[in-house]
Amino acid sequence: MPKSKTRDKVAYTPPEQKVQKIKVESSAWVPRFMVAFFLIGLAWIVSYYLNLHWISNLGAWNVLIGFAFIAVGFTLSTRWR
Repeated sequence: MPKSKTRDKVAYTPPEQKVQKIKVESSAWVPRFMVAFFLIGLAWIVSYYLNLHWISNLGAWNVLIGFAFIAVGFTLSTRWR
């Protein structure tokens, strides 16, 4: 049986590309506002369940308002790096 020919060519290797890593940092206001919205939403819901008179005028909408503050906090948390 005849011996197969060996390949003389070297395999192609693409040249290395230098990739610069860009360090992205969030602004200083993002974590501050995020925590503030979390705490405001929590305080709003807790004050509704404690029957504070200044907040009980809205009825069941208070829970929705509190969760809206918390949702804004979660939205800001996606911008935090």
